[in-house]
Amino acid sequence: LWSPVAVWGEAGRAASPARLAGGKGIDAAYLLQFSLGLAVVLLAVLALAWLLRRVGRLQSSAGGALRTVGGLSLGPRERAVLVQVGEIQLLLGVAPGRVQTLHVLERPIEADRCQSAPPPGVFAKRLASALGQAAQPPVQRP
Repeated sequence: LWSPVAVWGEAGRAASPARLAGGKGIDAAYLLQFSLGLAVVLLAVLALAWLLRRVGRLQSSAGGALRTVGGLSLGPRERAVLVQVGEIQLLLGVAPGRVQTLHVLERPIEADRCQSAPPPGVFAKRLASALGQAAQPPVQRP
């Protein structure tokens, strides 16, 4: 299927090697074979990337002893990440080209407390109390 003989028959077999060796140019059968081969390789790379993304990244050699408990964005490229290694939790500062230990926690924090979001409206109430105003419902505009 991939050879010019299967695609173009006798004309492809007779023309391809002679034309390439003689320097007269590349014929259509060779160009088709090259293009199909390139397309198959590119599709294989894309399929493998999709599969790795879908299944998840490859398993680490830590065997589950290392996991990310939570994280917080501090800027466009900076993050604070809470990582658990065995029984120890580390607060790491992550920036482009640099990872630094900010603190080693004496008592581990439960994952539920790190990932739970406050109930709706808590921020509005805290902001209103900080500004010295009573929390008011949002104004309906037509």
